[in-house]
Amino acid sequence: MTARHDIRRLTRFAASLFERSGMPADRARTVARLLIDADMMGHDTHGLNLAPQYLAALAAGEMPATGEPKRLSDTGPVVLWDGQYLSGVWLVDAAMDLALGRAREFGMCAVGIRRSGHIACLQSFLTKATDQGFLVLLLSSDPAAKGVAPPGATEAIYTPNPIAVGIPTDADPVLIDISCSITTMGLAGRKKAEAARLPGAWLVDADGKPTDDPAAGVALLPLGGTDSGHKGFGLGLMVEAMTSALGGFGRKDGPGQHGASVTLLLFDPDAFGGRQDFLAETSFLASACRAANVPEGSAEVRIPGARGLAAHREALANGVTLYPGIMERLEEWATRLGVDRPQPLN
Repeated sequence: MTARHDIRRLTRFAASLFERSGMPADRARTVARLLIDADMMGHDTHGLNLAPQYLAALAAGEMPATGEPKRLSDTGPVVLWDGQYLSGVWLVDAAMDLALGRAREFGMCAVGIRRSGHIACLQSFLTKATDQGFLVLLLSSDPAAKGVAPPGATEAIYTPNPIAVGIPTDADPVLIDISCSITTMGLAGRKKAEAARLPGAWLVDADGKPTDDPAAGVALLPLGGTDSGHKGFGLGLMVEAMTSALGGFGRKDGPGQHGASVTLLLFDPDAFGGRQDFLAETSFLASACRAANVPEGSAEVRIPGARGLAAHREALANGVTLYPGIMERLEEWATRLGVDRPQPLN
C-alpha cells in the first residue's frame, strides 16, 4: 500500500528542515507549502523531490538562507530584482504579493527577477492570483543550464523554459503549465537514474535521431518533437527574451551557478474590458471546450489544470502520496538536522 501523508504534518516537517537549515520560519513555511502543493497536484518531480537539492544548496552556501532581493529598478508597474540566489520559491511568492498590489494600482504589473534560486513548480503559484481575479503569466529560464537542442541540432543550448498561465473563470481557473521542450529535464534525469525509458522518443542522440533512452540522449527535443519542433523552439526563444534578456543577465554573462531568470506578469481585467465581461468570456470558452463533441464512450475534454485541482482537493481530504524514494532522501536530512519524521496516515 502506498503511504499517504497528512498535509499539515508533512508541511511542518518540511518547514522544519528548511528552518533548521537557517531559513526564517515564515520563509521556510512558504517554501514547504508550495513544494507540497506541487506534489498534491501531481507534479512529483517539482515538489518535495527538490527539497534535498535545496537543502544541499543551503548547506553549501549556494542558496543564502536569509537576506532580501536587491531592487534594481522600479517604475511603478515594472520592477526588477536581483534575487541574489535566494530561494526562488520564496522570491516568486514575494513577487506575486508585490505584483498583486501594483496591478490593482496600475492595471497591470511586471516583476522580473534575475539570479533567482530554482523556482520549482510554476503552477503552484498561479491560484494566489486567479483566486483574486487576476490573469497571470509566469515564465522562467536558467541561464547557467543547457538541456534542449534547437531543431536539427545535436547539442543542448537552452533550458525547457516553462510558461505558466492562470486564467480566472466563474468556476475553477484554467491553469496552464507547459515547458517549451517536449518533456522536462527532471523527468529525463529521473528515468536515467532508474535505467528506464521515457514514454516517447523525446530526446535526440548524438547522431541526430530521436530516442526514448535517457542514457543515449544528448538533449531534449523542443515541444513539437521532430514534426513541429520549430514551434517549441520559437516559444523557448521568446521565454529567454522575456526572462534573461529583459532582466539584463543571462547566458552571455556565464553564470557561475544554476539559478533562474523569472518574469511575472499580472493583469487586472477591470483595467481592460471589465472583470464581468472577462469572466463571462473565459467561462464561455471553457464550457464550450468541455461540451465539445468527443467519440462515443470518451470522457469530456479536460481543461488545463482540472486534474491537478481535483488531485489537490483529494489530497487535502485524504493525504498526499509521494513518489518512491523522496521520503527516504528527506529522512537523511531529517537525521542530520534533528527533525522527527512524520508518520504516514496508513
